[in-house]
Amino acid sequence: MTKFKKLCKDNIGFFFCIPWLIGFLVFKLYPFCSSLFYSFTDYNLFKGMTTFTLKNYVNVFANETERTALIITFKYAFMTVPLKLVFALFIAYILNFKIKGVNFFRTAYYIPSILGGSVAIAVLWKALFKDDGVIHTLFALFGATSPSFLSDPGWALFIICLLRVWQFGSAMVIFLAALKGVPNDLYEAASIDGAGKWKQFFSITIPLITPVIFYNLVTQLVQAFQEFNGPFIITQGGPLNSTTLMSLLIYNNAFKVYDMGKASAQAWVLFVILMIFTLIAFWSQKHWVYYQDEGR
Repeated sequence: MTKFKKLCKDNIGFFFCIPWLIGFLVFKLYPFCSSLFYSFTDYNLFKGMTTFTLKNYVNVFANETERTALIITFKYAFMTVPLKLVFALFIAYILNFKIKGVNFFRTAYYIPSILGGSVAIAVLWKALFKDDGVIHTLFALFGATSPSFLSDPGWALFIICLLRVWQFGSAMVIFLAALKGVPNDLYEAASIDGAGKWKQFFSITIPLITPVIFYNLVTQLVQAFQEFNGPFIITQGGPLNSTTLMSLLIYNNAFKVYDMGKASAQAWVLFVILMIFTLIAFWSQKHWVYYQDEGR
């Protein structure tokens, strides 16, 4: 008994980790590994599993619906991520100046990032842009006809992207913290040399905050590829599947037709794509990210 107590005392930290380890094994590692296995099968939630095949992976690129969803996901990510980063950096740069009421504006711009991912905001966004919504009413007040934002395939994806870009507050706060860390003496030296604001911004500010730009780029890219709430609540993937992202397609296959095998394969394809883009980003950072402590 004494040895057991001593063993427990010497390994007390491990015992504190046990709840986390159980949660990780049951809710993370097991689903991760089982989804990989199911992705090679025709496993149905109610009919079971009969065959082991690569068909699910082939269909992701051969089936028109799945291929279209993949293309739309790329469009969504490459539209929202650059716009969100540009807006976040632009607003952060303005709020970095000592202006009256700056704390209020910082809070006002950050709030959408807290509320933007909620179901309530998605419902509100739908109410704004639907055919008889607020935006349509405002157009009518001025005698104009508004586009069919949510029922026109040409507009629907743009409206979904707009919701994502509107949530730039979290990236803005991170940019603002990075801007605060840029030494003022560099700006003063540049001003003495005759450099204007734009020259200072692109020659001093941007290089010194590239590590933060890199961080925001990777995190926002991962979030964009996993977007679900907006397309699901606002358009349900329509019209004509123009807003059916991979995450929504995975949900439809898993919980509407119960084809877990196909949904697992699509999820793994999305995972591999995200991993490839992340690896490319990490590889590319040596060419454009400047780390002061490494002299790069």
